[in-house]
Amino acid sequence: MADAAKVTTTNPATGEAGKSYPAHSLEDARKIAADARAAFLEWRSTSFEHRAARMRAAAALLRERRDAYAAIMTEEMGKTVDEGRAEIEKCATHCDYFAAEAATFLAREEIDIGGPRAFVAYNPIGIVLAVMPWNFPFWQAIRFAAPALMAGNGAVLKHASNVPGCALAIEEVFRDAGFPAALFRAVLLPSKEIEKLIESTDIAAVTLTGSVEAGRAVAAVAGRALKKTVLELGGSDAYLVLEDADVKAAAKVAAAARMVNGGQSCIAGKRFIVLPKIRKAFEQAFVEAMQAYRMGDPTQEGVKLGPLQSVKARDEIHAQVEKSVRGGARILLGGEIPDRPGAYYPATILTDVTPGQPAHDEEVFGPVAAIIEARDEEDAIRIANASEFGLGSAVLTSDLARGEAIAAERLEAGMSFVNANVKSDPKLPFGGVKNSGYGRECGRFGIHEFVNIKTVVVAK
Repeated sequence: MADAAKVTTTNPATGEAGKSYPAHSLEDARKIAADARAAFLEWRSTSFEHRAARMRAAAALLRERRDAYAAIMTEEMGKTVDEGRAEIEKCATHCDYFAAEAATFLAREEIDIGGPRAFVAYNPIGIVLAVMPWNFPFWQAIRFAAPALMAGNGAVLKHASNVPGCALAIEEVFRDAGFPAALFRAVLLPSKEIEKLIESTDIAAVTLTGSVEAGRAVAAVAGRALKKTVLELGGSDAYLVLEDADVKAAAKVAAAARMVNGGQSCIAGKRFIVLPKIRKAFEQAFVEAMQAYRMGDPTQEGVKLGPLQSVKARDEIHAQVEKSVRGGARILLGGEIPDRPGAYYPATILTDVTPGQPAHDEEVFGPVAAIIEARDEEDAIRIANASEFGLGSAVLTSDLARGEAIAAERLEAGMSFVNANVKSDPKLPFGGVKNSGYGRECGRFGIHEFVNIKTVVVAK
């Protein structure tokens, strides 16, 4: 942020100032919401075929502009160019998926009540305000927007202040794809004004991806206004490494889980709970796997670890590492701020992580893995569940039936994977429990979050 009139970005790889964009005032944002509401009143009557044609056009534009949009992410929040391109392709796939499936997901459902005709109809509710984070600046926004627009809703995007170019590019995609110009808009609005925007009568519902504190604040305001919310908040995903796991394979899964997006992901693996029999072997294999994630220029292909989103964020992560070490943790890899410009931090592994250390108790939003020893399977499950968070989780084992039973029934999380790192998929519901939030995105469950599920009974 520069002054009240504009938003200026900072390149996290160099620390240099980037582009500046005019900021919106609260009155601007209210006018944008009102215009979106007016556009919605017509859009809600369009056919699924019409909406799908526009959504497929959005997917095509995303693919056509992939490199340009990936470059904006790199400039604004430091994402490597390879991960940026993959993110854009994922967004396009998401658009195609809901273009194909929305009509089925929202088709009327007949219910036999033993008398008059009864059915359930799914109707759009209006304008969804999305408060989104910087870490997946295209995916987070497209993830909510594609199903919301296909359901017949409109949307206003309040993106993180460090990715204004991404926010405006997403608005550009939907406009250029032929959606009504006012139906999807981005507002470059200070966070302090969000409460008043939520209270606007033109906003019907709110979806937020962000911190627990932000989720509580938004839920409180929306609750007072009796507006539906979906919250995807923090995570401290636990990966159980059981004694029968293939250690080298488990280490590769663990490294991929921890290092996605430079470790800056709510569903990144953060706590690796290992049984004593294989702890030393896993530590060695994990170090070898994590060493492949070397720091480099995020604009260069093949680089696996670019800068973090800001120097401030990097320093906060390092403080968590230092405090954990003072509390008894040992560094197996990394753990030192490099002598170079930018917000870089190396792939880091801590072991001997125990309660009371930040690496154990808090979400570390960067490339820092915590190894925690458990006595046995039951103790590992206990440790995994002894967290305020419940977003993703995983079980690494050679016994698939054992892993499935633990994943399906024992772990307190919205998503549990066996022998794979947690990922979002357009076809699968995405979300958490406990302080990781509530509601679901993606799939049939996601598109049902922001519709009026209406009972209709027709008597003779």
